[in-house]
Amino acid sequence: MAYGRGAAAVKAVEEVSLEIAHGEFIAVVGPSGCGKSSLMKLIAGLHAPASGSLSVDGKPIAGPLKSVGMAFQNSNLLPWRTAIRNVEFALEAGSVGKKERAQRALQVLQLVELESFEQAFPYQLSGGMRSRVALARSLVTEPRILLMDEPFSRLDAQTRGLMHEELLRVYQLKRMTVVFVTHDVAEAVLLADQVAVMSPRPGTIREVVDITPARPRDITQPEVASYMQRLRRLV
Repeated sequence: MAYGRGAAAVKAVEEVSLEIAHGEFIAVVGPSGCGKSSLMKLIAGLHAPASGSLSVDGKPIAGPLKSVGMAFQNSNLLPWRTAIRNVEFALEAGSVGKKERAQRALQVLQLVELESFEQAFPYQLSGGMRSRVALARSLVTEPRILLMDEPFSRLDAQTRGLMHEELLRVYQLKRMTVVFVTHDVAEAVLLADQVAVMSPRPGTIREVVDITPARPRDITQPEVASYMQRLRRLV
């Protein structure tokens, strides 16, 4: 995948080969500018590769997929909408009626344990709560694949840890496929079944490491610490 034209074109990723099983949680790590976010946009169907192909269930990705939900660094909540109305927003481009939108939005707010704050505006919510609203918005379309691009990077360490627990709880309930981009090796090891390590730009997959300790994991566990050390040497 390249950005720009002619001599100014910059390759973001090159010769990437990656297979993700249904229901798997895979983290993607690598140095800044290696193409992690570009890879996410390719999987989401927001960009087309200059060469090669991508597919879901054997079918080529030819554009944005309804089966894919996305969460980003910024919660990007609309400040003039309540929590439930922010979640409903993800359904407004489709054919879902107003009553069903409200029902589905409330269900996912219950899933992330925010039903008591459905009428709160973003400014009335903590950073962790805003992240949970953003997670609910990405889940309300009932995606089979959830793409997360450093969704917790702006949270403090304690809130980030709580969001890790929340994400894993929802993941284990829904058993969707999760692709999680992060700069934080510890975060990748704590959350994922596999960690794909990308090389500097143009990014390619340097190695895919299976993370075998049972969840929940703790960075003080010797085996977890060993994986962190191994990944830091690869990045």
